[in-house]
Amino acid sequence: MTPPPAALPPTPATSHPPTPRAENAVRTTDYHTAGEPFRIVTDGLPPVPGDTVAERCAGVIGAGGSATAPRPGPLDDIRRLLVQEPRGHAGMYGGFVVPPDDGGAHFGVLFWHKDGYSTACGHGTLALGAWAVDSGRVRAPDDGSAEIRIDVPSGRVRATVHRAHGRTTAVTFRNVPTRVTARKVPVATSFGTADVDVAHAGACYASVPAAQLGLDVDRASLPRLVRAGREIRAALAGHPATWHPDSPLLSGVYGVILHEELPDTPAGPAQANVTVFADGQVDRSPCGSGTSARLALLAEDGRLGPGDVLHHESVVGTVFTGRVISRTDAGAVTEVTGTAHRTGEHTFVRDPYDTLTTGFLL
Repeated sequence: MTPPPAALPPTPATSHPPTPRAENAVRTTDYHTAGEPFRIVTDGLPPVPGDTVAERCAGVIGAGGSATAPRPGPLDDIRRLLVQEPRGHAGMYGGFVVPPDDGGAHFGVLFWHKDGYSTACGHGTLALGAWAVDSGRVRAPDDGSAEIRIDVPSGRVRATVHRAHGRTTAVTFRNVPTRVTARKVPVATSFGTADVDVAHAGACYASVPAAQLGLDVDRASLPRLVRAGREIRAALAGHPATWHPDSPLLSGVYGVILHEELPDTPAGPAQANVTVFADGQVDRSPCGSGTSARLALLAEDGRLGPGDVLHHESVVGTVFTGRVISRTDAGAVTEVTGTAHRTGEHTFVRDPYDTLTTGFLL
C-alpha cells in the first residue's frame, strides 16, 4: 500500500503585508493647466454630507476649522494622502467630484490644496472642463465647442471646451461675478508699504504691483515674493474689504497677486504675475480666478475696455487670456481662456503597514 504523501512544511512567515484591497483604492486623473497641477478624484471617496457644494465644503472643513486648517475627517485624510509626499507635493492641487446642487449643472467639485480647501479655482475649472469632454462624461463635437456647468463652493461656473479635429484645443472659464471691494489699502511689509487692491472673484484676492516692494516677477525672486504674499495676507486678516456679505466661507484673503507690467499687445494690456495663495503656495499658472480679479481692476481703471483682451503671464511663461464680457450689480462677468492637458491616471492606496500614513510635507 502506497503511504500517504508527507505533509508540506508550513509556509515561513513573511514581513510583506497583504496587498491593500481594491475597494480602498483612490483613483485619479491628473491634468495640468498652464503648468499648475490639478488632480481629479472620482472614485474611492466616502459619502460627503450636504445638499449643496457649499454645504459639503463647509462640512468637510468642519466646525471650528477653517479653509486652511480643516478638522480631521475621512475625506480630509484622502486630501492629505493625495497632496502630501510621497504621493503628492507642496504645490499639488486637486478636486473631489461630488453631486451638483441641482440638475442645472453636470457635477460639483470641492477644491483642495496642501493647506485645505478653496471656494474657487479657475485653473481647476479649466482642467475639469477638458476632463469632462476627454473622458466622455459630457458629449462634445469633434469640431466646435461644448459647455460644462460646474457647481463650486462660490456658485455655478461654466467651462466652454473648444474642439478641432477631435481634439480639445482650449477651454474658456466664465466665473461668478467679480466685485472690487477696496482700492489702495496701505499695507506695511518688511519690503516697504504697498497699496493693495482687493477684489472678490469667487475667492478674495489682494493685488499689489511687485515694483512697489522692490521685487521682480521672476523665478529668482520667488522666495521673496512668497514672503511678501504671506505678510500681506496676514496684514489684511480681518479687514472689512476681505469679508463677503453672503458667506463667511467666501471671506478672508485667499490669494495675493504680485504683478508687473508687460508691453501691451495689439489686443490690450499685458501683465505677468505670481499668485501666492493659502499658506505660501505658488500658482504655476497665471491663476484663473486671480485673472478675473485683475480683469475687474483693470476695467475699473479704464485700462481694459469693451473688446479688449488681457494677456496674463505666469512665472513659468504660460499664458491665460481674459476679458470682461458684461457688468452686473453683482460685479464684472469675466471669461478666462487657457489650455489643460492630461498628465496621467493613477490608483493610490494606503498600505496599512505604512508608518508614514497619509504622508508629509517639507
